[in-house]
Amino acid sequence: MKKLGKYIGANIRDKVVIVRVDYNVPLKKEGAGLVIADDRRIRASLETIKELHDHNAKIILLSHVGRPNNKPEPDLSLQPMAQHLQTLLDFPVKFVAESIGEPVLKAVASLNPGEVLLLENLRFHEGEKQNDPHFAHLLASLGQIYINDAFSTAHRAHASTVGITQYLPSYAGKNLEKEVEALRKIKDEPDRPLVVVVGGAKISDKVDAIVNLSKVADVVLTGGGIANTFLKAQGLEIHQSYVQDAPADLKKKGIDYIHVAQDLLERTRTEHVWFKEYIPLPKILYPLDVIAAKSMDAPETQIIDLTHAMEDSHQDKSLMYLDIGPKTRQLYKEVLSMAKTIFWNGPMGVFEKPAFSAGTQAIAQAIASNSGTTILGGGDTMASIEGLDLEDKFSYISSAGGAALEFLAGKELPGLKPLIVQPEA
Repeated sequence: MKKLGKYIGANIRDKVVIVRVDYNVPLKKEGAGLVIADDRRIRASLETIKELHDHNAKIILLSHVGRPNNKPEPDLSLQPMAQHLQTLLDFPVKFVAESIGEPVLKAVASLNPGEVLLLENLRFHEGEKQNDPHFAHLLASLGQIYINDAFSTAHRAHASTVGITQYLPSYAGKNLEKEVEALRKIKDEPDRPLVVVVGGAKISDKVDAIVNLSKVADVVLTGGGIANTFLKAQGLEIHQSYVQDAPADLKKKGIDYIHVAQDLLERTRTEHVWFKEYIPLPKILYPLDVIAAKSMDAPETQIIDLTHAMEDSHQDKSLMYLDIGPKTRQLYKEVLSMAKTIFWNGPMGVFEKPAFSAGTQAIAQAIASNSGTTILGGGDTMASIEGLDLEDKFSYISSAGGAALEFLAGKELPGLKPLIVQPEA
């Protein structure tokens, strides 16, 4: 990958700098208002903001939150984010309840050097998601330099990530730069063995990344609904377990995710990793056993040994597979202990329910115990390690989900392209 353009102190000193951040963070009710439930994405932006402050820049922050229907929605305002950001900084943070128009122009005009101004939710305007040139130009007219520090939105061609770069010198922020470098190392030059752990319910937004990562990984461990897809592809009975269906446009082409999994298993069939130096393991591993129940809230659970599933004709057809079982946990832990680089995206089961959280917790603890490079990505993965006191045990925790997976799938992200330094002629 070509280098990203880094901003230089001389470029930003005394300038009005527009920074695209990602403050799309979970909110919770507290009293009559809303407060931040998880501020990791806000804290990730602090390094860039503080450096701009130290260079006497006036700092304008752009972000979105949620999916408003192109109009203001009180519960999706960025005001709580501005209030929280102020608790993390020792210089003024201001907020304006608009993202374009006269109130914004007045707020920018009154901004002092070193101060921060957060604009209202960009998605209150339809021009944001449509990458409307007029809306992008109005945003750009507020400043002199643009910095994108929101890698998690870089896979979207929106006005604040792509359109604005047509009007201003554009650079990568500190957080975006770190995200790209961490993921680039996995994709291009990992220390081996490289073990990729992919879980979660939906395969649709991960299938390209799984295909691409299976080419570079030594082992791919699967869990959750994604593992169910591979189990079904192998002809194993999964009963009422969740498997994501392919959208209609793919079905018209004769493609579904079961066939994708079958093809992937066939293509990697002859590739093995020597486990404990003498046992050959296939490149793509799926569960040996699972924790099953009749529903996510069922009081009773049972362990299903999938190595004997073909022989068991009396198995309850109403069961759902909701977590990886103890044999699988042990195998996955031992494989992870051999790794020198690990990338993890997606839980191993329905981790929100205590009865089905053991698999995800075992994976989290095994990765945290590894002394190599360990990278986590995605909102569900971040949520799954809450309360485990493991955050400082990983090399890097990426706030990006879709963007990270598309990057690892080898796709060109529209939000990164304008930040690339073109080679000299």
